[in-house]
Amino acid sequence: MKKTFVLTLGMVFTLAFTGFAQKFGYLNSVALLSELAEVKQADSDLKAFQTQLTKRGQEMVQDLQAQAAELDRKKELGTISPKDYQTQAEKLQADEAKIGEYEQEVYEKLAKKREELYKPILERVNTAMQDVAKENGYLLVFDTSTQVLLYADEALDVTNLVKAKLGLSVTTPGGGN
Repeated sequence: MKKTFVLTLGMVFTLAFTGFAQKFGYLNSVALLSELAEVKQADSDLKAFQTQLTKRGQEMVQDLQAQAAELDRKKELGTISPKDYQTQAEKLQADEAKIGEYEQEVYEKLAKKREELYKPILERVNTAMQDVAKENGYLLVFDTSTQVLLYADEALDVTNLVKAKLGLSVTTPGGGN
């Protein structure tokens, strides 16, 4: 009985020690990315692209405002018929809608350009972070700037255990069910 108790106690301490010996790490991705020259260049390129797109939009708005002011001036002077005023006002409303469409297009183009510029940088950083985690035996790596898990050793994945507990089919390693 005493041997069983000592053996059980020894196993508990061994398991507890093993649990505490697991390595976890963290990094601050915002600080890391801010130091990369590639990110600074991408920021500059994106800002130049945004300036180019917004300049065109500003020109469209200024032109619309000038046309609206001219139309109002003609109305006040009585040099335009109500029917012509209505026709030109409707045209200005259509132009205003086009500006709204252009604004949406600008957001889409900026998002696409942002992804185009930053995706290769983020992939390179992620690969480096995963390599460091594997080389140094880290089981989990967290990002302190976002509180997100960046890396987890596949051995810690309990998905199949939970699936089995729920009576679902379990995925075998290497694909397939």
